[in-house]
Amino acid sequence: MSQVINADLIINLHENCILHWKKKGIHLSHQEFYQLVEENHCFNYQLWHAEDKARREDKGFEFVYHAKREIDHFNQQRNNRMEMMDGWLFQQLAPASYEQCPVHSETPGMMIDRLSILALKAFHMAIQVERENVDTTHRERCKEKLAIIVQQQQQLGQCLDELLAEVVAKTRTFRVYHQFKMYNDPQLNPELYSKV
Repeated sequence: MSQVINADLIINLHENCILHWKKKGIHLSHQEFYQLVEENHCFNYQLWHAEDKARREDKGFEFVYHAKREIDHFNQQRNNRMEMMDGWLFQQLAPASYEQCPVHSETPGMMIDRLSILALKAFHMAIQVERENVDTTHRERCKEKLAIIVQQQQQLGQCLDELLAEVVAKTRTFRVYHQFKMYNDPQLNPELYSKV
């Protein structure tokens, strides 16, 4: 495998991308496996903001409708990148077959996707901790939540590193779980294929 894959690098990538994108807009710059990590994170980043927009009932039905369409698009792309990360790792690591050792129920790609979401939660919760137009109780509550998010991020990162080490040692394996999202497919969504 030409690249070192570990949770610390992934967590740093997530945090640095958010800071960069907030200042200068989205620009993707990583290669190989980390390109997939960055793309997944980019779709989560856009999904986060589309979810926020979808809550703006004061903007009217059409605004919320377009936000919902963005959510569907970004969510599909996010899931595609999860599968691509798993496919890349499966090819590079050549894990043991599921007859030889236990299969991990969550794939590395799923864990990396969760780390991406935790990075977004940490960033936005940190903003709440610093807000000046709220009371101290709000800031303190958010500070407690931020500490929990950071702890979850660290624990999940450790779990990812342990899983990858076990896969390399052939003591645990994983499968590429295909999401087969049906709601976006006009051949599979009954609301779309049964239109008159």
